[in-house]
Amino acid sequence: MNIVVHQLLMPGSPTFTVLHLSDIHIDFSYKPGSQTECTQPLCCREGEPAPGHAGAGFWGDLHSCDIPYWTAEKILQYAAALEKVDFIYYTGDLPPHNVWNQSRTQQLYSLNKINQLLAKTFPNKTFYSAVGNHEAAPCNLFPTPNVRSDNISWLYEVLAESWIKLGLPSNTRESIERGGFYTTVIRPGLRLISLNMNYCSAENFWLFINSTDPLGQLQWMIDWLQYAEDNGEKVHIIGHIAPKQCLASFSWNFNKIVNRYENTIAGQFYGHTHNDEIVINYDEVDLQRPISMGYITPSLTTFSYLNPGYRVYKMDGYYPGSSYWVLDHRTVIMNLTATNMYNQTIFMDEYVARDAYQMENLFPNDWHELIERLKNDIDGLLMGLVYQYYTKSYAKGAQCDHNCRRGLLCDFISFRSEDPHACDSIPN
Repeated sequence: MNIVVHQLLMPGSPTFTVLHLSDIHIDFSYKPGSQTECTQPLCCREGEPAPGHAGAGFWGDLHSCDIPYWTAEKILQYAAALEKVDFIYYTGDLPPHNVWNQSRTQQLYSLNKINQLLAKTFPNKTFYSAVGNHEAAPCNLFPTPNVRSDNISWLYEVLAESWIKLGLPSNTRESIERGGFYTTVIRPGLRLISLNMNYCSAENFWLFINSTDPLGQLQWMIDWLQYAEDNGEKVHIIGHIAPKQCLASFSWNFNKIVNRYENTIAGQFYGHTHNDEIVINYDEVDLQRPISMGYITPSLTTFSYLNPGYRVYKMDGYYPGSSYWVLDHRTVIMNLTATNMYNQTIFMDEYVARDAYQMENLFPNDWHELIERLKNDIDGLLMGLVYQYYTKSYAKGAQCDHNCRRGLLCDFISFRSEDPHACDSIPN
C-alpha cells in the first residue's frame, strides 16, 4: 500500500461545511429553581435548594443537570440561523441522564420529540446520525443478535424511520433495523459509514456473551472500505463512542483497519464524553507516524459542569480528487452563566482550531506536532488553553497541573484501549 502524504491537492480548493451535534440530553422534567445538588445521578428536577444555595437556572445549570427543552431549542435555532452548513452529523444520546428510572416508552418519547425538533429547525438539511448508549432502556444495554427474548428491535425500527425522515435514503433501513449501523454516499466521492459503537462498549453487559464483534460490524466496515478504495471514494466514519474507549479486542482490531485503509478514511467523528477532545491514530509499526484523526465534539448538554456547545467543520471537497479532510473547525458555546444572569441567550465562538493552536493545517501530523509542543509547554499557557476548551470554558483560567497535562495528552494519543505503552512518550 502506498502511503499518501496529507496535503491539499489544490491550494485554494473548494470547501464545504458540516455541523456536528452530539449528546443533546434534553431533560423534559427540568424544573427552574429546583435543587442543583441532589443524591441522584441527575439533578435540577425537583426539591427546594438548600439554604444559601441558588436553585436551578431557567436556561440550565452548571451542575449534574441536563438542559431543558427550551434551551436546546434556542441553541439549535441559533445554529440554523447562523451556520451555512451543507449537512449535519449527529452522534447520538438524546434522552436525559435519569438512568435509574427509564422505560422504552420514555426513551421513544425523547427520540421522537427531539427528532421532530431537529427536522423543524433544519427543514432542508440531511442528518447523518449514529446511535448513542443512552437511547436504550436500560441505558447501555444493547443485546447481541442471539438474544431473542429481550431484543433491541423496538429501538432500531424507530431509529430507521426517524433517520430516514431526517434525510437518509430508504436503502439504509435494512442495516439500521438489523444493527443500528449503515453506509450511504453523501456526495459522489464521499461515503459515510455510521457505526453502532455500543457493541464495543464495556458498559454493555450483553457483550459478556460475545464481545468479539457480535454483529460482524467490523467485517461489514472492511467490506465497505474495500469497496470505497476500489471505487476511488473517501470515507467519513461517525459513531457515538470513540474506539479508544472500547473493549480492547474491538479497539485494537479497529486500529488495524484504520491502518490498512488510512488512504481512504478522511475523518472520524464521535461524541459521548461531552468534552472537546481529539484522538490520533498512529501507524502500528512506526508509532510516531500519525495516520488518522478522530474528533470528539463537545455536548449540547451541561452534564456535568459544562457550557452547552456544538462544532462546525470546514472541509476540503466537492471537486475531482478531493481529500475530504477537515481543514479547520470552530466551536460555539452558550455562556450559561451570563445567559441566566441576563435572561437572554448569549453565544460566543469559543475558538477556531488553527488560530487558537497556531497550526498550519489540521492533518494528523499537525495534531501530532501540537502534542509535541504541549509536552514541552514549560509555562503551561498552551496547555491551559487546551484545558479551557476541553471543558467548554467552564475551567477558564484554571491551572492544568502536571497530572492533568499528562492525563489529557495521554488520552489524546491513546488510540487503542488498554495499551500499556500508549503513554510512554508523555513525560512523567
